[in-house]
Amino acid sequence: MSTNTPLVEVGALRKSFEGTQALKGVDLSVHGGEVVALVGHNGSGKSTLIKVLAGIHQPDPGSRVTLATDSGEPVDLHFIHQELGLVPTLSTIENFDIGQPLGGLRGVRIRRRAEVEAVLRHLAGFDVHIDLDAPVSELSAADRTIIAIARALASWRSPRGVLVLDEPTASLHRRETLQLFDVVRRIAQRGAGVLFVSHILEEVLEISDRVVVLRDGLKVCDTPRAETDQPALVRLIAGEDLGPAAARAGGVAEGPDVLSVTDLGGANVQRLSFGVKAGEVVGVGGLNGSGREHVAELLFGLRSRTGDVQVAERAIPGDSPKAAIDRGVALVPAERRTHGIVETMSVRENLMLSEYRAGFVESAWIDTAGERRATMDWMRRLDVRPPDSERPIGTLSGGNQQKVVIAKWLRGAPRLLLLDEPTQGVDIGAKAGIYAAVLEAARQGAAVVVCSSDSLELAEIADRVLVLRNGRLAAEFGGDEITESRVTEACLA
Repeated sequence: MSTNTPLVEVGALRKSFEGTQALKGVDLSVHGGEVVALVGHNGSGKSTLIKVLAGIHQPDPGSRVTLATDSGEPVDLHFIHQELGLVPTLSTIENFDIGQPLGGLRGVRIRRRAEVEAVLRHLAGFDVHIDLDAPVSELSAADRTIIAIARALASWRSPRGVLVLDEPTASLHRRETLQLFDVVRRIAQRGAGVLFVSHILEEVLEISDRVVVLRDGLKVCDTPRAETDQPALVRLIAGEDLGPAAARAGGVAEGPDVLSVTDLGGANVQRLSFGVKAGEVVGVGGLNGSGREHVAELLFGLRSRTGDVQVAERAIPGDSPKAAIDRGVALVPAERRTHGIVETMSVRENLMLSEYRAGFVESAWIDTAGERRATMDWMRRLDVRPPDSERPIGTLSGGNQQKVVIAKWLRGAPRLLLLDEPTQGVDIGAKAGIYAAVLEAARQGAAVVVCSSDSLELAEIADRVLVLRNGRLAAEFGGDEITESRVTEACLA
């Protein structure tokens, strides 16, 4: 039974990034004794809301975030992410000890007996039986999650805190999930509030007392669990069926496959087979953890893989990005700042990083003037702003940086263009420019693969969409079958 006064309450919560509004006046509360599920598709604002609560992002002016008990005392707020924050090579006791030895110190020595007793006390009631001295990497995923939760609760000043669980069951088997749910219920029964973030709707309906749905930065539903079901949640998450988008390349590509993939495996992808023809845009969708996030890197040779990958009927080795580039393959990575650009170098220098075969090198001399002309030409084509080839790329907005990364590869006229989350973190204006560049590359004869967690994005630009779940192909749509809601539903099903 929940208490009347919320332990956590946010009101009119807004957060903007470089012109993009990630949260648009969201209200949310978590009371003691209840489990509130927070759901929404990728890009709905869930992660931003969590980061605001954690203090990573500061909300826009006018937003309210309140943490207080009935008596006005501060509320302990702890976050358990998928990574858990444990050191895998350390034991349970050592992980509990990080920051402050639980048993206290005697001289320069830790009091071992008191330390063990303290850990056992914090684990009591969680129904776990583990070797406290074994490295946590040797424990089950559920036991590791419980250890992370118990460690967080150990520092609470009272049982009436708030625990935020961010995709806690992503790596758990069903039996382990049930074990975790039992722990979550016990925590709520002690008077704590729990915010449970997940995309697995069956589990949301099983564990929650109340469900909050975000879509496009807005709260579109806040309802008791008993008053909703999975089909209703899917409709709320996906929104109205928008129909096929006019921006798609359209038509059925003809001729042999430029890209031929047979039984692709690696990371968590299993036996994926498909082909892409010249001029065709194929989207790969799926939630985080579905395998979608690894497909582009597997094809490019950045990750070890099995299966057969051919470009223009020539095999691409599974461990050589250079061989892929030599065959005419280009990759626009998901992590732009770490894998796509060198922030301290200029736009021109970044644009030229992919290859110097375009006539700008003669002997030991670089034709800098020619580079500048070519860079300015590409900046005009993709509307990169400001139009300054010598400006450090790190000073550009995210959308303009992404345009430069794409231009870097397009200038080499690739046979196969791989794009991983191509518009992640860019505003709507930059998205339009990026879509135009991708579709123009297809019109010029490139085969294009777009891996994206954004169902609307795939509906707007893809001729075919493959949806992955649990590493396997779960659904395929073509032509007018492709809509945002269909793709989203296939991801969630």
